[in-house]
Amino acid sequence: MTAAEPTPGRPPARIDTTKASIARVYDAALGGKDNYEIDRATVEKLATVAPEISQFTVDHRAFLVRATRWLAGQAGITQFLDCGSGLPTAENTHQVAQRMQPEARVVYVDDDPTVIAHGQALLEDNNRTMFSPADIFDPRNVVDDPQIRTFLDFDQPIALFQLGTLHHYDDPGRTPQSIMQAYVDALPSGSYVAVSHFLDPEDENSELARRLENVFLHSPMGSGRFRTRAEIQGMFPGLEMVTPGIELCVRWWPDGPEVGELLPAQRCIAGGIGRKP
Repeated sequence: MTAAEPTPGRPPARIDTTKASIARVYDAALGGKDNYEIDRATVEKLATVAPEISQFTVDHRAFLVRATRWLAGQAGITQFLDCGSGLPTAENTHQVAQRMQPEARVVYVDDDPTVIAHGQALLEDNNRTMFSPADIFDPRNVVDDPQIRTFLDFDQPIALFQLGTLHHYDDPGRTPQSIMQAYVDALPSGSYVAVSHFLDPEDENSELARRLENVFLHSPMGSGRFRTRAEIQGMFPGLEMVTPGIELCVRWWPDGPEVGELLPAQRCIAGGIGRKP
């Protein structure tokens, strides 16, 4: 199925092909097929600033896989609320979690029309996974959704994901930290929160971060803030950080030893996991 095809049995999604989509740009950077020329052009522009932009994206996806594997395996979490799930690709959250915990339940939340069409179709044959078309930056709308409340048990620990999402939020009326506070307040004790975010490393790579930010903000996508470690730490309010805390995505519990020097863009995206006491 291509990005332009409707899901059988449902009205076609209203997809604006004149504006780059966050989910489709990410798909294009990963070498996917569910994107349009406007999305690929954005990736090409980013590549003029950081030719390794595809590796930057791969590192982020690998962080999701390792975080999910750790949460479902060592932490024993069987409920996942994945906000801003993006387009389906290899090793989605439910695939990783259910491989470790076959009974794991996963809710994907996204309001991108392309994602809604693909996500609902993908999950039709998996009764332990559901999709909710909601605004992930409206916490009450997500956590009070009756369908989500029925599907997940909010009396038992939940893993909440905001992976690659909050750097696309930049509303002066509300901070991303306050959004995360609302989510954390709604989670039961023993829950975990995973966040990944574009990083201003506050070192010699800060100039690259600012240049990438400029491309993101002035692209057809129009969003993509690079924030400091302290700002990202503020997105884990009152949580106990899992070692190593806020770390570069490529270095957060890697699968093996680091070989060679990191590329500059790899130093501009970080993630972490925190536990609610």
